[in-house]
Amino acid sequence: MNKPENARVRTIDKVKASLEKRYAKERRFRRLGLGAVLLGLSFVLVLFMDITSKGYTAFVQTHIELEVFFDPALIDPDGTRDMDVIARADFRKIARQPLREKFPEVTGRRDKRALDSILSTGAPYQLLEMVRADPDLIGTRQMVELIADDDIDMLVKGYIDRNAAAEDRRVNDSTIAWIERLDSDGLISLNFNTRFFTNGDSREPELAGIGGAAAGSFYTLLVTLALSFPIGVAAALYLEEFAPKNRWTDLIEVNINNLAAVPSIVFGLLGLAMFINLFGLPRSAPLVGGLVLTLMTLPTIIIAGRAALKSVPPSIREAALGVGASKMQTVFQHVVPLAMPGMLTGTIIGMAQALGETAPLLMIGMVAFIVDVPGGPLDPSTVLPVQVYLWADSPERAFVERTSAAIMVLLAFLIAMNTFAVVMRRRFERRW
Repeated sequence: MNKPENARVRTIDKVKASLEKRYAKERRFRRLGLGAVLLGLSFVLVLFMDITSKGYTAFVQTHIELEVFFDPALIDPDGTRDMDVIARADFRKIARQPLREKFPEVTGRRDKRALDSILSTGAPYQLLEMVRADPDLIGTRQMVELIADDDIDMLVKGYIDRNAAAEDRRVNDSTIAWIERLDSDGLISLNFNTRFFTNGDSREPELAGIGGAAAGSFYTLLVTLALSFPIGVAAALYLEEFAPKNRWTDLIEVNINNLAAVPSIVFGLLGLAMFINLFGLPRSAPLVGGLVLTLMTLPTIIIAGRAALKSVPPSIREAALGVGASKMQTVFQHVVPLAMPGMLTGTIIGMAQALGETAPLLMIGMVAFIVDVPGGPLDPSTVLPVQVYLWADSPERAFVERTSAAIMVLLAFLIAMNTFAVVMRRRFERRW
């Protein structure tokens, strides 16, 4: 009797030891998984912190408050208030004159040129727009906050070390002394940079904005959504509900899955060959960009649509057919309404993917230098990811700031779109 009992004890001990090893392995695996998640989140957090630390200052811009005399002899000598005459006036001299009056000791030609460079080249256009909006300003003196040059902006924001050697900084000692004097008089201010959101691209960093790229992204996504959603949903419905199950539909399904993994630049080459070279559509236009991104996002929408249709229980179809509904009525009145949240979620995810694409749009010419904000899908434009690419290649420190700020805006849009997709899916999905 003792021998069987001893054998049973040994067996129980072996089982317990085996269980302890398995539980220990499970705990180690959980710790490894948690560590991997925390490591990934830490990398993302460091990336976001680095981008934010470099780009948040782009949302404010340095301005210099000066008393400007809108000299009628220079602006409108005949007093006709003709806007064509006013547009040809020497507003550059009007913008520079307050600085000359503020620093009368500056007499040398080179020093005057350095003093004038404190203001942005956009300051004269700023005054022109003021006169266009209110011609009664002519002949008056007004305190105006004129936009500063990008080097002055970097100096005020602390990106240029004032104590560094003169040959190691872009601003000389005289300019620093002038800025310090203006600052002590309370004439230097940091204001919210509305131009960053309304202006198009510019070779001057202080005048460059994402308005043109944002409008281009909007029109491009509008074309993409108008084409990809109905085509993708229709294809998913046909393949899942109506198509016969044979080798041809199997071949189509395999090709759709393969297209979802094709590099995006291939779609750009296809768009260049088909839409531009064959059909003669305009280059660098949101219409062509939307067509290319439609081809790229269709596989994602079709796959998500089919998954949403498969998630509808067969009992819904059987019940509808059992009470006399036709196949068409069953699909469109019962199955599609239940699958629509999943389809919309896949569409939003596809749109978010399209918003962040760069390579296919580079191939169709949306990398052009576009100053004006596009007014429609046929106007030349660029998009936010391409604008980031263009600014990242610029050597000026101010463009580094604006590159990071544009990335922040782009990430905000992407996070908002993906969050909306998650919220909508959780709100409308049904548990069966």
